[in-house]
Amino acid sequence: MLNLTNDNAIRHYMRQQEVNSCSNMEKKEKGKAVIVGGSIAGISCAHALLRAGWDVVVLEKAGGPPTGSPTGAGLGLDRPAQRIIQSWLNGHPHLLHLATVPLTIDQNQATDNAKVTRTLARDDNFNFRAAHWADLHGLLYNALPPDIFLRGHRYLSFCISEVKTTVTVKAKVLQTDEVIEIKGNLLVAADGCLSSIRQSFLSDFKLRYSGYCAWRGVLDFSGIEDSEIIKGMRRVYPDLGKCLYFDLASGTHSVFYELLNKRLNWVWYINQPEPIMKGNSVTMGVSNDMIKNMHEEAEKVWLPEFVKVIKETKEPFINAMYDCDPLKQIFWSNIVLIGDAAHPTTPHGLRSTNMSILDAMVLGKSLEKWGVEGLLSALEEYQTVRLPVTSKQVLHSRRLGRIKQGLALPDREPFNPKTASPQDCQELQQKTMPFFADLPSLVDSTLCST
Repeated sequence: MLNLTNDNAIRHYMRQQEVNSCSNMEKKEKGKAVIVGGSIAGISCAHALLRAGWDVVVLEKAGGPPTGSPTGAGLGLDRPAQRIIQSWLNGHPHLLHLATVPLTIDQNQATDNAKVTRTLARDDNFNFRAAHWADLHGLLYNALPPDIFLRGHRYLSFCISEVKTTVTVKAKVLQTDEVIEIKGNLLVAADGCLSSIRQSFLSDFKLRYSGYCAWRGVLDFSGIEDSEIIKGMRRVYPDLGKCLYFDLASGTHSVFYELLNKRLNWVWYINQPEPIMKGNSVTMGVSNDMIKNMHEEAEKVWLPEFVKVIKETKEPFINAMYDCDPLKQIFWSNIVLIGDAAHPTTPHGLRSTNMSILDAMVLGKSLEKWGVEGLLSALEEYQTVRLPVTSKQVLHSRRLGRIKQGLALPDREPFNPKTASPQDCQELQQKTMPFFADLPSLVDSTLCST
């Protein structure tokens, strides 16, 4: 069993193995990766590693792919993520456009107590696309070989071999309670912001509560396209269908945009003490009384047209918002973190999915470049490329959330939509995100040639 604290010895040993392998092997050995987590980060990693020439197994505890229930969430894909996904779609890049809708405008506006709105900042050159989480997941999942997935398998533990070249993963088959073992050269932790694999190395790690939670919902308005609810929304939000709307009120804000197939995604952030979470989740179940109280509070803050959308939405739910201070490392020996396991973040910079996709692509290109015999060098390159970027993006997203929620920051007064200067308002825009549209050179050169 590997002593996880002896990291310097591990690095020295693995470097020596790389030297020996490179001198003795004319042909690169084919690597095998075990990916824990079949969400978008995990299946993105499967795409990237398969294209790097690796064998892949994906462990996922869910018994089947998501069906796109009304409680699913919307997300925004930036231009780099779009290009990467299109490169994974087996020669059918147009499928991404068929599964998403364009977001060409990023608009921040203020709603006052008199229910009057005014624009704070607007970017007409926004180049995102909006997707329902389940739609994007299905698009990526269907472009992968189905035999790489072990569904209904819950990750239990891992063990690194004495020679530090393989890792054995234990998982439970949920239907039978059988415990199986899978051996690979690399373990990829794509198991989300509450990652148990990360906890093996950072036992004192705790997520940081942001100071606010979010009510979320997706309104399916198919069949009621001509209703007063939808007509009213299109009247007061005339760019709905191509705009990412952030609406700021006193000490709170909301975001909403249209999704494919006549769905409207909305999120409402509310400042509150940290809730008591049950189980291994940041999502809370809600009661009818909680929903009723939420509706009453919405009436005090938002335009009547938006309130009607909130009231019409079935099964709204609550996410507690967490992130963490940037990690100092995101791999140990032949274990690597990607996505929310590597960099939990608040959602205001639309980063979570986009960072996960770019993580996967960089990891894949590094593994392709160095091969399994150069695994340590590949993981060091991945960390060197990604960690400075994701660290700045997580902290900027945290800052953006606090600004829009009217919370304190050490270098400025709480944002007040009524008194904010034009310069203050420009800081609200998505394009202020560090590395907003950047691609690392080892990824960009690949996409330019496809």
